[in-house]
Amino acid sequence: MAKNPAGFHEFCRKRLVALKRKPHTIPLAVLAIAFIYYSFNLTQISNTTALVNSQNMGLTAFVTMLLSVLSLVCFMNAFPHRKKVNVPMLVLMVIMVGILIYCDIYYRSCIFTAITREVNRINPTGKNIFVSNAQSMLGVHMIILIAGLTLTALLPVYTPLLKKLKTSINIESSGDIEAIDISQE
Repeated sequence: MAKNPAGFHEFCRKRLVALKRKPHTIPLAVLAIAFIYYSFNLTQISNTTALVNSQNMGLTAFVTMLLSVLSLVCFMNAFPHRKKVNVPMLVLMVIMVGILIYCDIYYRSCIFTAITREVNRINPTGKNIFVSNAQSMLGVHMIILIAGLTLTALLPVYTPLLKKLKTSINIESSGDIEAIDISQE
């Protein structure tokens, strides 16, 4: 079966038109990727919490999952369809993402303290490799969250640039319209 390059071109054009209409989809997708990435690595986090057992580590993991979902809901409510931006929801979302970044920093510091302490030090290799994986995963999670906040803050900058992209298609004409005689009817 032959591939249809025109069909792929049309698919890309339709996605670009959708982005022109709703440019806030880009930061929403980045924040959703951060939530999915954290959710897929939740086993690493829970195993690390059970091993390190530092104060408030479990609470931090719970708050991260809860605020990840709530920040997505606030973001979707901040940009209602065909209405102005709901600024209080946008501010609430930014605060929640800030708390998420703080939770990641706190959790990483708990891991760092457990790895570097003098008494009963945890070795993050071998059977405890999940500790090292959780620490690096939290770093990537913070980077994705910061990218989502940056894209949200730059939304007024790249929205006009997206609107300037040409997405219209040329329709071939069926001949000279003036030459068509409809006086017989």
